[in-house]
Amino acid sequence: MAVTTGSAMTADAVPNDLVFRKVFRRLIWFLFILLVVSFIDRINVAFAALTMNKALGLSATAFAMSITVFYVAYALFEVPSNLILARVGARLWIARIMITWGFASAATMFAVDAWSLFGLRALVGAAEAGFLPGILLYLTYWFPRSCRARANALFIMGIPATIAIASTLSGLIMQMDGWLGLAGWQWLFLLEGLPAVAFGIICLVYLDDSPARAKWLSEDEKHEIATRLEQDRALEESVHGKRSVLSQLGSRNVVLLCAAYFGLITSLNANSTWVPQIVQGLAGGTSYAVIGLLTALPAIITVAVMPSWGASSDRRNERVWHLRIALLLAAVGWLLVIGSDVAIARYLGLVLVSAGSFCALLTFWTIPVAILSPAARPAGIAFVNTIGIGGGSAVSPLVIGYLKDLTGGFTSGLIYVIAMLIMSVICVSIVAAQTRPLAPIPSPSRA
Repeated sequence: MAVTTGSAMTADAVPNDLVFRKVFRRLIWFLFILLVVSFIDRINVAFAALTMNKALGLSATAFAMSITVFYVAYALFEVPSNLILARVGARLWIARIMITWGFASAATMFAVDAWSLFGLRALVGAAEAGFLPGILLYLTYWFPRSCRARANALFIMGIPATIAIASTLSGLIMQMDGWLGLAGWQWLFLLEGLPAVAFGIICLVYLDDSPARAKWLSEDEKHEIATRLEQDRALEESVHGKRSVLSQLGSRNVVLLCAAYFGLITSLNANSTWVPQIVQGLAGGTSYAVIGLLTALPAIITVAVMPSWGASSDRRNERVWHLRIALLLAAVGWLLVIGSDVAIARYLGLVLVSAGSFCALLTFWTIPVAILSPAARPAGIAFVNTIGIGGGSAVSPLVIGYLKDLTGGFTSGLIYVIAMLIMSVICVSIVAAQTRPLAPIPSPSRA
């Protein structure tokens, strides 16, 4: 199969090897569940805001600050967390992350005012730091670049799936308001925080640090995986040469990817933080359960689209255009949300926002892996994610919240989101134009 030229974001044909199918079956569904459990924490805050803001006396800016402090703490501990994972192993470290953040998230139910909420959300962010980049790094231990977009897609599908699941559940849990003396938003944090603790314990039993330690793989299968990954490493080293980790982290392409991820995360964060309130405005007077269902539908459509998007990227050996198109779809979606007077058109915009943002996310993470050497990946993936999270998720909620308080609506804040997405398209295009292409590696065996 031909390789798209002019970009290191290409890959050889998606392998049909039985060994990688086996790895998919063993790992992806479990990692998918872990991501669902982790992202519930982002969704329950958005739904809690429907009543928590009034109970704690929070303005839109103060609520946005609770989101910001979460991501600031998350960003500060991101790179150290990934470096520790590379040293002590994914099984132990991912389990630690989930157990500690599960307890911290449940404890958010004890917030009594803005400042206590800020402190608890900062604690959750510090505990959860490193989870997503840690899993993305972990996937590189098991899958060659020829099927990495598909692996990323099936894993990252957990985020929109969580929006669908958690939006529906959160709307129903909010109906428990007053039961046993607890507010609905308190039940949200309690019931949606403790599952992380349970799955963290399961991680200790189910996960293996690497294929070499997996008892469920035969020696021949371990050799097959090691051979394919070594082929990747040899090719990548021929491209990256002997450049130090620090020189790669400070390179122009990595800086541009940080900026591109900033813009993408701005859209993703706006989608997870403000959409329940946008839907409430579109369907004023409906119950929390109906708001939950309406918030869930765009995410359900996204889950249906993402596997095909990732498979298309792998099958066509193409990354950049799949990323550009997805980013532009998200921008068009936000334009519909703010530019149309028709409720159905605005709701269609939310569908495009969700599908575009998440398809961009799964394609984006094939790119840092392609331009970083294997030695630079633990720090590099965490570094790019830290800048995106620290900027797109820490700064953007404050910007949007402040503009909402200032203007009384979301229009000006969402114009900012659109501008950030356009910036992402420009940055990715510059990286693509400057990057030396990787040749495909022939698959040694086909099913």
